[in-house]
Amino acid sequence: MAEKTAMKRFETFMENMLFSSRWLLAPFYFGLAISLFVLLIKFLMELLHVAQGAFVSTESDVILGILTLIDLTLTGSLLIIVIFSGYENFVSRMDHSNHDDRPDWMGTIDFSALKLKMLSSIVAISAVQLLRQFMSLGTVTPEREKELMWLVIIHLVFVASSVLLALSDRIAGGGHGEANEAPAKVISKTDAH
Repeated sequence: MAEKTAMKRFETFMENMLFSSRWLLAPFYFGLAISLFVLLIKFLMELLHVAQGAFVSTESDVILGILTLIDLTLTGSLLIIVIFSGYENFVSRMDHSNHDDRPDWMGTIDFSALKLKMLSSIVAISAVQLLRQFMSLGTVTPEREKELMWLVIIHLVFVASSVLLALSDRIAGGGHGEANEAPAKVISKTDAH
């Protein structure tokens, strides 16, 4: 009996240690939050560059600058999604429910939705990068044509990956949705009588 108690205490200790190890991820998310400042510095530098050249730049140069700003903004948004959702899914819940500015999606994105949002953001970032390359296209050389072909292929791989991930999540989650809907229908029929 004493051996079983000692084993149970050891098992409980190990499980508590494993459960506590999730806090090792907190510095990762804090580091990502700091990287937002780095991204902000880059954004402000690019904004200054676009503003300085507004009167002398061509329309194409201004559009390329704005596309760079959009790209940096999408990357920052992706970082916020990863920081908040990752922290809440893997480390600890953030209790900001009474805060007026709390985004509606906070606390509702599970790991599957996080993957989809990440891939969607990556596809959008890739599309902006591809558009920037097309906009900056001057003369078409064989080397430039090959580079553009690879950019299109990589973008299409991102698009296909996100569609396949969304499809697989929908197929995998299809049974769960039907199971949750069935009791609600039964209850509503019972309530109607």
